[in-house]
Amino acid sequence: MNENQTYDTMLIQREFDELIELCRNNTNEDGIVLIKKAFEIATEAHKGIKRRSGIPYILHPIAVAKIVVQEIGLGYKSICAALMHDVVEDNPNFTIDLVKSVFGETISYIVDGLTKIDVAFDKDKSGQAENFKRILLTMNDDIRVIIIKIADRLHNMRTLDSMPVEKQQKISNETLFLFSPLAYRLGFFKIKSELEDLSLKYLSPKEFKEIDEKIKATEAGRQNFFDKFIEPIEKKLQESNIKFNTSARTKSIYSVWNKMRAKSVNFEEIYDLFAVRIIFEPADFVPERTQCWHVYSIITESYQSKNERLRDWISTPKTNGYEALHCTVMAFGVWVEVQIRTKRMEEIAERGFAAHWRYKDDTAQEEELDKWLGKIRDVLISPETNAVEYLDQFRLNLYSSEITLFTPRGKAIMLPKGVTVIDFAYTIHSRIGDKAIGAKVNHRLVSLSYILNNGDQVEVLTAENSKPKREWLEYAKLPRTKVRIEAALKAEVQGHIDHGKELIKNKLAQFNVEPQSRVFIKLCAAYGVANKRELYSKVGSGIIQLDDFEKQLKENPPQKSAIYWGFGLIKKIIPGTKKTVKKDEPQTENIKSANEPAKIDKKKPFLLKETFEKKLTYKIANCCNPIPGDNIIGFEISDGNVVVHRQECREANKLAAEYGDKIINVKWTTHKIQSFLAFITMRGIDRIGILNDTTKIITGEMNVNMRKLNVESHDGIFEGTIELYVYSTDDLLNLIKKISAIKGMEDVRRLQKFDI
Repeated sequence: MNENQTYDTMLIQREFDELIELCRNNTNEDGIVLIKKAFEIATEAHKGIKRRSGIPYILHPIAVAKIVVQEIGLGYKSICAALMHDVVEDNPNFTIDLVKSVFGETISYIVDGLTKIDVAFDKDKSGQAENFKRILLTMNDDIRVIIIKIADRLHNMRTLDSMPVEKQQKISNETLFLFSPLAYRLGFFKIKSELEDLSLKYLSPKEFKEIDEKIKATEAGRQNFFDKFIEPIEKKLQESNIKFNTSARTKSIYSVWNKMRAKSVNFEEIYDLFAVRIIFEPADFVPERTQCWHVYSIITESYQSKNERLRDWISTPKTNGYEALHCTVMAFGVWVEVQIRTKRMEEIAERGFAAHWRYKDDTAQEEELDKWLGKIRDVLISPETNAVEYLDQFRLNLYSSEITLFTPRGKAIMLPKGVTVIDFAYTIHSRIGDKAIGAKVNHRLVSLSYILNNGDQVEVLTAENSKPKREWLEYAKLPRTKVRIEAALKAEVQGHIDHGKELIKNKLAQFNVEPQSRVFIKLCAAYGVANKRELYSKVGSGIIQLDDFEKQLKENPPQKSAIYWGFGLIKKIIPGTKKTVKKDEPQTENIKSANEPAKIDKKKPFLLKETFEKKLTYKIANCCNPIPGDNIIGFEISDGNVVVHRQECREANKLAAEYGDKIINVKWTTHKIQSFLAFITMRGIDRIGILNDTTKIITGEMNVNMRKLNVESHDGIFEGTIELYVYSTDDLLNLIKKISAIKGMEDVRRLQKFDI
């Protein structure tokens, strides 16, 4: 054994020993024996295999197992499955049957589920979105499968440095699109934040670094403020004999970045950069809720509360188990959020469902899990749901805020913010949804499209002759509501088809006519329908009457119609569903593939020619309008045609998650031959001549061509946006700097088109 092998062996043993120590706190000796056996199998299966970074592959499953036990809190069965999650896929000598014979039904079932997930991510045959949908189906079987997969993704993100850039972008977008929302929905808030931060690190490294440095640079000032703020509160908590801990929790880098983008503000303008957290040990025999409100009263003795920002998640916890009391108070001229939790609530907030179960018996534990899974099961198992559309809806549903609604008898029902009456009706029962005609919200009559608010009492009105209508799909917000409406509409159409088929069959028999293709060609042409299915449906629903049936059988349709309808019956052409991105810019001449060098065509100096066989044509995405200097990402939307987005563009993130195999790694060239459209916004004190000063700098001093200028003035303040053409981000930043120096100008910044 050489020196490197000896080091690897020692490293592997050290990491596994640390895992065993972590497991001893919540695992008996029988469980430890199984964990050691799982380690032996995984070590043998991955023998000699290295990760791209050069370390032994077995260190990856050990790290995933550590996350499972230390950061999530699952038991020995999940730890064994985490250790073996790549065994079956990587080594044909180790089968699910072998795992089952050694570890039993449960562990083998989890390993099998994890293997199927990994296979889904490796294949692109049916598209990435379809693979995601199949992955989510595993939640119907054993939630531990998806939890371990989240742990696997977390470790992969922590070790993403060694991967090529295009792989980093693909994995980071997948993480933001699916795994981060899933972690949030399962209550893993700490993991969710880390996944988001790591994704941003690879998607927008420059912005990530800038925000990280600013957070660190302002740490001392925040600590001084926190010490001053918390002093009177801690004194009163001690006087009340409450055992507690306090801390200042800074927003994650991704949260700061997201807020800067959403609000179009600078880092310095984010006032709620941190929140104060008070975690206390509740006294026995007194309800936790009562004690939380007591702590709240202590806080408000020192600081004025902003009542409209009070969030009571102890009376009605979030469906992911989160409990806390949040309040916002005024201190030294700024608003400060304070989060009040017991130690139990804190553990649930950090570890999600896994911690939540520890405080429940087995029956309640199962009910808690089934309660959430039941909300997504209908959509997950629907083969009719378009995968891309479904994922968009599902992701929004994962992240959405919740509201509490009440039935007429006072039963509380929690649904995502923004739901309508029709969503509420189908949540109660499918039959109530199918028969709904309206509702009384807080005793006032409203339509099915009415958007419900937190605390509304809803009484759904029904009628026996009512049935689902296609327009309901337009104002249904929940994926499961749309699935149920579509299922009802489909069943109704099928009923019409069956009835129409029987009517036509009887009519043909009445006139002794065989149901041959040429007969239906005549009938389809005569009644103006495209095919037999539409004919059956319209006859069955009564849209087409068969009073002149004999006449239509005897008459020949026009030759042109016969040919047309004949082809309609013989060949059904289904339009392609491949998504494209609209473009309004010409071929971009200073972008090239980062994978290959480019040649300059001397007849047209800056037109790029690819040195490899396939020539690529580049176009700028009009949703985000990247300019040289921006971090960019390309997508081959059709053969040889690449559309280029800014990496932080929402559309790019969506495309990268759904069509990761279409990513083209692109970069800017250094030639300045083409200008690019950019947007800036400005705000300042209105004065005579300020607009003239601005345009002089743009068109005179900087020689920049403007496309559009919009300015509004009100109450002594002016606001405006400018669309102009620049060569690079350096030019744009220089222009912004000069405009910012104009007297009265308070704020000038680049505006993202997708924020307009």
